[in-house]
Amino acid sequence: MNIGDIAPNFELPDTELKMRTLEEFKGKKVVLSFFVAASSPVCKTELCTFRDSWKELSDMNAQVIAISNDGPFANKAFAQKNNLNFPILADYSSKTIRDYDVLMKDLLHIKDYNAAKRSVFVILEDGKIGYKWISDDPLKEPNYKEIKEFLN
Repeated sequence: MNIGDIAPNFELPDTELKMRTLEEFKGKKVVLSFFVAASSPVCKTELCTFRDSWKELSDMNAQVIAISNDGPFANKAFAQKNNLNFPILADYSSKTIRDYDVLMKDLLHIKDYNAAKRSVFVILEDGKIGYKWISDDPLKEPNYKEIKEFLN
């Protein structure tokens, strides 16, 4: 997926087992955050940073959606523990992670333990990708300031 491409749609369960789609947020900018694993330290920092920027992002007509390949129950425990106020979606088959080309194979050198690379896409109101950041280093956080400047 490259800047200017139409973002692939998805249909994934949230923490309440409700199916959510990208279509549902059309007309807003979507900050799509792929994270490595619920309850891991860097993911907690990243998603709590987005939580703490909620008002500022909402004022820019932006909606945060986070996706990992954890199941909805792990995501729910993670969301509740950290008071996350945006959809956390379970891509347990890694289909959406593959659609966005952010699959990290053999996480922690464990064969066939696949996860999402830490990455952020901003999808514009017209459904096209306007911003893309992907890290091969699961410990690296996105540049939050750069994301906010792009949204502005």
